[in-house]
Amino acid sequence: MVEFFRNITFENPGWFWLFLLLPFLVLWYVLKHKKQTPPVKISSLKGFKIKQGILPKLKPLLFVLQMLGLSLLITAMARPRTKEVTTKAETKEAIDIMMAVDVSGSMLARDLKPDRLQALKGVATKFVEKRINDRIGIVIYAGESYTKTPITSDKNVLINAIKSIEYDRTIKDGTAIGMGLATAVSRIKDSPAKSKIIILLTDGVNNSGQIDPHTAIELARKYKLKVYTIGIGTNGTAMSPVGILPNGELHFERAPVEIDEELMKEVAQKTGGKYFRATDEEKLESIYDEIDKLETTEIEEQTYSNYTEKFRPLVILAGIFFLLEFLLRHTLFRSFV
Repeated sequence: MVEFFRNITFENPGWFWLFLLLPFLVLWYVLKHKKQTPPVKISSLKGFKIKQGILPKLKPLLFVLQMLGLSLLITAMARPRTKEVTTKAETKEAIDIMMAVDVSGSMLARDLKPDRLQALKGVATKFVEKRINDRIGIVIYAGESYTKTPITSDKNVLINAIKSIEYDRTIKDGTAIGMGLATAVSRIKDSPAKSKIIILLTDGVNNSGQIDPHTAIELARKYKLKVYTIGIGTNGTAMSPVGILPNGELHFERAPVEIDEELMKEVAQKTGGKYFRATDEEKLESIYDEIDKLETTEIEEQTYSNYTEKFRPLVILAGIFFLLEFLLRHTLFRSFV
């Protein structure tokens, strides 16, 4: 019975007011019972053979069965039922995101652990995993740029692409911010999505490439693309690669950190985005979290409620109690009623 009433709600709880009548019915029964069995006074019980049976003592059982049946009927009229809620989420408007990642040699600087590029890859992977409903693409650039992954909704492809990003000298070294941004614009401008953004990350100053950053800014504005810019690196100096040793390994020395923050701020301001500076791993992660909150995907959530009526077992049980009372009254207790 306890399990039956677990998670139960009542559609018509007003019927419970009828329980206030039960005490009056009990009082009426007690008074009626006393009236039906008045006391008889005699001078002596000698000559009477007294045999006390158990049936007279069980006669109140009939009233108990009536009260139980009535209580169950009142509860059934209150219409107990359980409610199961299911939710269906539907994407109304997803966002297309193009990430332009600087992979120049300076991204191997060790002011972030283990270095800037590896720290970025870890944070970018988490960002992609959270953007469940959005499509994302990746452009990488150094002295020139190319598309690592076109815009896709396949998160496994994106995560594997991020993991495979390395400084491997396959493209000319340098920092071509204008080309990185222009390539990202060309890859996302024809997307049918209503909301389109670019995340542009660099740790340096534009010093190469065939496209001026201001030209790339105007391209982004023309196609109404919002650009979030991130400057990565500590303030001051950092252990950075400055040359190649005879054995082919990179030679690290402490070198000044140079980020063209004025340019990055201009890109963000003119395209309606925002500029961030990541000086450590925690700050970089918080930046991506903030972008995640700023650019939310519109989700329509539909809730379905499934009700299961529970009054039928109560009605059946009440009927059993009334039937049992009727049978006992006209059989076992017939001579006492």
